[in-house]
Amino acid sequence: MRLDWFVQEIRIVHMRCLVIGAKGMLGRELVSWLRREHEEVVSWDLPQHDITDVEKTINGIHRVGPDIIFHLAAWTDVDGCEKDPSKAASVNFQGAWGASLGAAETGCKLLYMSTDYVFDGRSKRTYKEKDKPNPLSVYGRTKAMGEKAVRKSCSRSYIVRTSGLYGRYGRNFVDTIRTLAGKKRSLEVVADQVSSPTYARDLCRPLLELSRSDKYGIYHLTNSGYCSWFELAGEVVRITGADCRVVPVDTARINRPAPRPSFSVLENRNFRKRFGHVLRPWQDALKEYLSEAPTA
Repeated sequence: MRLDWFVQEIRIVHMRCLVIGAKGMLGRELVSWLRREHEEVVSWDLPQHDITDVEKTINGIHRVGPDIIFHLAAWTDVDGCEKDPSKAASVNFQGAWGASLGAAETGCKLLYMSTDYVFDGRSKRTYKEKDKPNPLSVYGRTKAMGEKAVRKSCSRSYIVRTSGLYGRYGRNFVDTIRTLAGKKRSLEVVADQVSSPTYARDLCRPLLELSRSDKYGIYHLTNSGYCSWFELAGEVVRITGADCRVVPVDTARINRPAPRPSFSVLENRNFRKRFGHVLRPWQDALKEYLSEAPTA
């Protein structure tokens, strides 16, 4: 009796995954991706799960009993963090600390998402994973504190830094430019901040690859290449065909509360070396994203 057809129908659950921050931009993409890959997913987010309560976080992790925690939750409002350092520390540091302690106590893996803003941007070259963080802003400092908590508390951990994230779920720069370009004849955009814009969906496969491995450590994961916010806005306008002129301006003219790194391009060295590939160019990812119908 042939069992080929039967074997193909069997769905093997590889891991029990706890996704903290499951309703965020990356969280929603990752939850969908994990389920398509037949992983078992437990989703945490506000208001049911407040990661600033360390004890409840640890107890909750014990109840779930995950094989891996994807800690994606963060307060990413850079200017908001600058105005309210206490809240920023509670979410970005205490949240990571609680997750790392819970992971250590239960023996599971922990993948912590971080940011290019842990660097000061004063380098003239791309940042490697081994480079020492030197954040300029409260947001960057609290994310760097989260990294330290993870490294100190959980030996089976991955720290993944990314940059310029955009996607179908949640507010982001690309959607803002697309909307404004359809309403205005010109837009002023900063031209002296350079990074690698990254499509949230493109992170899902490499994050799963990491989580299935024992190759712990720090990783940089972004779409390939880099550009300024001005150049990114110009590409959005070009692809969408909007009748709008993008005008370059200096950061000083915008006068935002929080300082930003001027050149925070992340070199994806460790992932390329250990897994043999990198993410596609940012231009290709952007074109695909803009070709899709907007999702509320």
